[in-house]
Amino acid sequence: MDYNRFINSKIKNTKPSGIRKFFDIAGEMENVISLSVGEPDFKTPWHIREAGIDSLEKGKTFYSPNRGFTALREEICRYFTRRFGVDYDPQTDVLVTVGGSEAIDAAMRVVIDEGDEVLIPEPSFVCYEPLAAMADGVPVIIETKAENDFRLTPEEIEEKITEKTKLLILPYPNNPTGASMSREDYEAVAKVVEKYDLFVLSDEIYAELAYGGTKPVSFASIPGMRERTIVVSGFSKTYAMTGWRLGYALGPKEIIAQMTKLHQYGIMSAPTTAQYAAIEALKNGDADIEHMREQYDMRRRYIVKAFNELGLTCFEPLGAFYVFPCIKSTGMTSEEFAEKLLYSKSVAVVPGNAFGSSGEGFIRVSYSYSVAHIKEAISRIGEFLAEMKQ
Repeated sequence: MDYNRFINSKIKNTKPSGIRKFFDIAGEMENVISLSVGEPDFKTPWHIREAGIDSLEKGKTFYSPNRGFTALREEICRYFTRRFGVDYDPQTDVLVTVGGSEAIDAAMRVVIDEGDEVLIPEPSFVCYEPLAAMADGVPVIIETKAENDFRLTPEEIEEKITEKTKLLILPYPNNPTGASMSREDYEAVAKVVEKYDLFVLSDEIYAELAYGGTKPVSFASIPGMRERTIVVSGFSKTYAMTGWRLGYALGPKEIIAQMTKLHQYGIMSAPTTAQYAAIEALKNGDADIEHMREQYDMRRRYIVKAFNELGLTCFEPLGAFYVFPCIKSTGMTSEEFAEKLLYSKSVAVVPGNAFGSSGEGFIRVSYSYSVAHIKEAISRIGEFLAEMKQ
């Protein structure tokens, strides 16, 4: 049977994630040290797990409202006011989703009409370009530069704007580079957004992981941008709740209402147990955020110094939990470097070009692992580089 005639061409022509490729290979090997997956090594804090367990023991296993429990939406709004200084109405401006990924997908499908151009800074997380294409949009890539620490500039945006441009993706703090945008950076971007009447999808899943004295900033907090922005966030990175699969979108009520329709028909509601756990996280989890951020910051400083000492130039990232060292000095492509390192030293990293062509010549390394794990990986990478020079 020719199954090709039954498969949607957009789905068929979409490449699988470059992140998972090396993770899957590593999973079949023994004694692999993996720095390839962006998942906290911390367990979900006990008081958060306990809230989920308590909900199960009390038989709270029924569907929630489509938008999520009112109590959770209220806590999300309180959290955003407390941490970012942006006010939202829990009745109309919030949608609880199955992870931040669902929120990104729903936002694009609601905002994009066929042929609309979507500006996507790269290197960036692998989902934006394929999801824009699947929503019948036209992805337009903005290549950010290492000399700017991979921050997005107003000039780079304006160079790509046409009469068809509708949506700008802001993926900061950034996966894979760790790049972060300051309030001043965002204010400059906001002027372009307003000038060209653009809408913004701000993926702020890593917003709480800010280092070097910087403070978390939401793009929606910039004057005039709340009404032009869908903020996507969640619990995976901030509270070490990856497996709970819970995220949310915040935005103008007119946009959230349309996203809710998609959610109603495609998902129905987010997991009930995860929502009860998330309420506890938002109420009593600020100390957990600080503890994990301190640990990440210590690892960040160690790994940046280590890569620079190995001769793989690495700028200092101020967000998320990734570094993006340059491997151009080795003469290898990103794919070659990652593959040879994996097979010769059993260390898994992700080639930079998995995040767009502008990531060629770099590798993504996650420091969401223990210090012992990171130190062993760095030792093996040092051995690998020494052997490559012989």
